[in-house]
Amino acid sequence: QVQLVESGGGLVQAGGSLRLSCAASEPTSTRFTMGWFRRAPGKEREFVAAIRRKPGVTYYADSVKGRFTISRDGAKNTVYLQMNSLKPEDTAIYYCAVQIRSRVEIRSEDDYDAWGQGTQVTVSS
Repeated sequence: QVQLVESGGGLVQAGGSLRLSCAASEPTSTRFTMGWFRRAPGKEREFVAAIRRKPGVTYYADSVKGRFTISRDGAKNTVYLQMNSLKPEDTAIYYCAVQIRSRVEIRSEDDYDAWGQGTQVTVSS
């Protein structure tokens, strides 16, 4: 089973930036589709971004499009989520996920097979 470990969360003021990292236990970032989800207090976990294994096509939730960027470094088995222009409503636990069994869909939790433990992002106003 692939192990995923997120890092990079923290407290930031509105308008600031953070970069989250998701380190995988094996070469997943170029072999499988990788995704980022988040769960805000009192809400369901929601899709944030995803990157296909080939040719690296990216997808974003409308709420983060233009502010967040997903990328990967195959040599480091790591996927990143660069978050700019952060807003208080971006406050959530952010989770990395991997789609080991290839699927067409990428926006649902059910489309992913393994998850990290999450990293807290708090944006103050």
